[in-house]
Amino acid sequence: MLLKTWRLFAVGFCTVAIATGSPAQNSAPPRDAYPSKPLRLIVPFAPGGGSEVVRVVAQTISSTTGQQIVIDNRGGAGGLIGAEMAARAVADGYTLFLGGSGSHGTNPNLYRKLPYDPVADFSPVTLIASTPYILTSNPALPVRSVKDLVALVKAKPGQLRYSSAGNGSTMHLTGEMFKSMAGVDIVHIPYKGGGPAMVAILGNEVQIVFNPASVVGPNIKLGKLIALGVTSAHRYRLFPDVPTVAESGVPGFQVESWYGILVPARTAQHAVQWINREFNKALQSPAVRENYDIFGVEPIGTSPGQFADHIRSELAKWANVVKVAGIRVD
Repeated sequence: MLLKTWRLFAVGFCTVAIATGSPAQNSAPPRDAYPSKPLRLIVPFAPGGGSEVVRVVAQTISSTTGQQIVIDNRGGAGGLIGAEMAARAVADGYTLFLGGSGSHGTNPNLYRKLPYDPVADFSPVTLIASTPYILTSNPALPVRSVKDLVALVKAKPGQLRYSSAGNGSTMHLTGEMFKSMAGVDIVHIPYKGGGPAMVAILGNEVQIVFNPASVVGPNIKLGKLIALGVTSAHRYRLFPDVPTVAESGVPGFQVESWYGILVPARTAQHAVQWINREFNKALQSPAVRENYDIFGVEPIGTSPGQFADHIRSELAKWANVVKVAGIRVD
């Protein structure tokens, strides 16, 4: 069920098959006629939350090009419903999908069967946003750095606990990745969602948590939580004084929550190029950057090939974490 299941190196991102095994239809209009009607952007979550990072981009594109992009929220089943809908859509250039670290990173390694193939069923367009997690601790814990934490856990193996939004959540997998790479024994306590997981650390039911910067940032600034390290490869510009986990004694440690635009496989290249160009232009606009600062995320913007490489890397990374930790959610 891991990487070989998805044929990462044998199947390209332009593979014909879709989840049902039938060829995807390609009825894209001629280059000079595209786009000639509204685009539908499937978001595999309910309105609100981190996925809202795409709404301001869509609005910016609509205002600058006159081309309407309709957000279609299709939440449920951890994002599987929306992903399957996008994978089965006609590849005519008018259906887009907001993929992310769940749909194209962790879920393919956690589930024995998925209703879509993250590689064969989609063509990547552009990576639009990312945000690091911040390793935080309750102030009652006598640590103020990642090195302090590692030393304490090694002195008290199995006695400290970390919370997550549930088994198989990115918070959970990030914790397991930290345990493996730092060589420590911390007990995972799953909760039913990110909100309860935050309440748990604020109430000192657990001692540490990995959570997106946008979630823990306010409590860090209020002194209710201690920021020990950020999980990105480089320091996070909104918390520049907080070192990375990698530079704090766990070299190579890197986790980011991310979002990107994909389309059904076999979508015409001129449509992919138009979508890529307009999204990347919008990501440079002051309105988008100001909004992203509020959400605590970084605007990216890549080529389709760069985004494809990113997805391959994410699938490989989480395959290893899931294998080492022996995690399954079905």
